Amino acid sequence: MTTSQTAPATLPPGRRRRWRYLAGLLVLAVLLVVGGRLAWSWLNPLGERTVDRSQPVLLQSIKDLSRFEAATGTFQVVVDLEKDAAFLPDAVKGTRTLFVGAGSVDAYVDFSGMAANAVTVSEDRTQATIRLPRAQLEKPNLDNRRSYVFAQQRGLLDRVQDFLSSSPGDQRELYVLAETKITEAANASDLRSRADGNTKAMLEGMLRSLGFTKVTVKFADEP
Repeated sequence: MTTSQTAPATLPPGRRRRWRYLAGLLVLAVLLVVGGRLAWSWLNPLGERTVDRSQPVLLQSIKDLSRFEAATGTFQVVVDLEKDAAFLPDAVKGTRTLFVGAGSVDAYVDFSGMAANAVTVSEDRTQATIRLPRAQLEKPNLDNRRSYVFAQQRGLLDRVQDFLSSSPGDQRELYVLAETKITEAANASDLRSRADGNTKAMLEGMLRSLGFTKVTVKFADEP
C-alpha cells in the first residue's frame, strides 16, 4: 500500500517579491514613525524652554544685629478686594478678587537701645538687675508659596485691558493689603507680650548659669 504526499505549495517568484517589498515598506514606515517621534521630542519646536539669565547677587550692606528674636506669629488672611465702575455693570467693568495671604511676624527686643546704666551688678556679684526696652514687631514676611489668588471675577473691559497690558494680573496691591491686615492682627495679638516674657526668661536663665543667685529683669516703662 503506497501513500501519496503532496508537495508544499510555493508562491510564484513575482508574488514573493511583492511580499518582500510590502514587508520592507512596513518596516521602513515603522522606523520613520519611531524616528520622527524621537526627533520631535528631542527638538520640541513648540515646547517651552526656561533660561535663567539672572545677574549675580549684589551684597549691598551688612549690619550687626544686637537684638533677640523672642517670638514669631504665623498669620493667614483672606483679602476680598472688589472694584466697581460707577455707571457700568460688573459684567462690563469691574473686578473682584479673593486672595489668600499667609506669612509670619517676628517680635524682637533691641538690646542696642538699652541705657548705659541698664545693667547693675551687686558688689559681691551675686545679684543682677537688667532694664530692657519693650519688644517690637518686624514687618510681615509673606510666604509666596502659601499666598495665592483663590478666585477672581473680571468684567469684559478688564479682560481686554489685562490682555493688552504689559503686566497683566498685577498682584502688588493684594500683597500690600494682606501685609497691612496681618500687621494690624499682630499688633492686636499678644505677640509682643509673649516676646517680653521669653526675653525675660532667657536672660534670667543665662545669668543664673553664670553664678548670679538673684536676677531681676524689668522693662524700661516699669517702676
